[in-house]
Amino acid sequence: MAHNEDDDYEYRIKEGDHIVLKRGDVYKAVQIQRKKKVIFEKQWILLDNVVGHLYGTTFEIASGGTLQPKEDKETGSSTDVKVAGTDNRNIVDDGKSQKLTRDDIETMKEQGLKNEEIIQQLIDNSSTFNNKTGYAQDKYIKKKKKKYENTVTVLKPTCRIIAMMYHGREPGKICHLRYDTLAQMLTLGNIHAGSKVLVFETCAGLVLGAIMERMGGYGSVIQMYPGGGPVRAGVECFGFPAHFHDMLHEFPICRVNALLASTLDTSAKDPTAEEKSLNAAAEQEQIQPEAEQQEGSPAEERMETNTGDDDGQDREKLEREKRQEAKAQERKVKLEEKRRKLAAAAALLEGRNADGLVIASQFHPCSVLLGLIKFLSPSRPFVVFSQFKETLIECYTKLKEQGGTVNLMITDTWLRHYQVLPDRTHPLLLMSGGGGYLLSGTTVATDHSEPAAEEPAPKRQKVKDSEG
Repeated sequence: MAHNEDDDYEYRIKEGDHIVLKRGDVYKAVQIQRKKKVIFEKQWILLDNVVGHLYGTTFEIASGGTLQPKEDKETGSSTDVKVAGTDNRNIVDDGKSQKLTRDDIETMKEQGLKNEEIIQQLIDNSSTFNNKTGYAQDKYIKKKKKKYENTVTVLKPTCRIIAMMYHGREPGKICHLRYDTLAQMLTLGNIHAGSKVLVFETCAGLVLGAIMERMGGYGSVIQMYPGGGPVRAGVECFGFPAHFHDMLHEFPICRVNALLASTLDTSAKDPTAEEKSLNAAAEQEQIQPEAEQQEGSPAEERMETNTGDDDGQDREKLEREKRQEAKAQERKVKLEEKRRKLAAAAALLEGRNADGLVIASQFHPCSVLLGLIKFLSPSRPFVVFSQFKETLIECYTKLKEQGGTVNLMITDTWLRHYQVLPDRTHPLLLMSGGGGYLLSGTTVATDHSEPAAEEPAPKRQKVKDSEG
């Protein structure tokens, strides 16, 4: 038994793990912490009891928000139906078929009745249930279970689950990137362990996390970011181990042109950041004594206060100076760490030997693509995602004009879910309208040496040998 537990250790939930809670089609990524409640579907849940169980376990929410493993029961044992109608033509949906009211259902919940018992009471008190067809009865029971079953499933975070979570709850944060389109991006970009990949994305870190998961902690990923710093909220949801982050580098997109022109100085200090921080600290120092002076009353009261509280003011001044020194030291350490990361990323980019490029951004990708594609080695793939095909058409045209790429394609994906049940398999009525568009291609080496323009040599005329 101990041997089996050791084999399953990787698949068991541990304290501090990042997990995904699932109920129906709703997902939420959380981290397990002792005695910390999380809210999920308008319910407070305590996650202490999930530690030690296998991923994929379904739990029932008990009183107080505690989770208890759900016991395996035979499906349909509490809601077996023996009587069914032939069709639904005589059933009228007038809202009067159910005898139980909302107050009655709430009373049963307060009495501690289980969800299966409540569903059975709803079936027994429905005047039209026995007249429905077997398919309609199954649909009714499934709908009531979805509404009244108080269960939650704990899943291990994966690329597909995190993508479905974001697309279902906040699709705007990931530029409406669907999980099937994300899978095609990883395939077209040839993402694999041991490669060097450039990433420019504004999808909350979802694309970056998917690439890191595919590479498995081997290789290097250079994230090109706009603004003051990279956004990696989606990466945190994956719960990668520490060695995965050693392969991750960052480089500001605003300094790409300087790197291409060989004018980037990574050893120089960042004057703008230091000036801003020092100016803010100086302004704060000036504001505080002015406020202290304005709060004082007449001169006599100030003298009495000064004579009585000199020691207290000196201590406060010393503490304030210590805090300011600590903050300045912290800022200095952060700037030094930022310069170190910048130099490490620049060293990786200077070789211009990256193995792949992935772009998924809310910004226009044309200028970004034309700048970053110069860091790729020949015969390397690149892929660009956009919610609109017009931007990719412009990228396609620019790449065709400048050359250096082959196999350029613009594609879109079409996804529709199917219900697969006996005698009623059909596509679902609701589906996603579009998963965006992808531009993919491969870089090739170009010969930049232009031969001197010369006039073509005149053709020689053939001379027929005269027969003697």
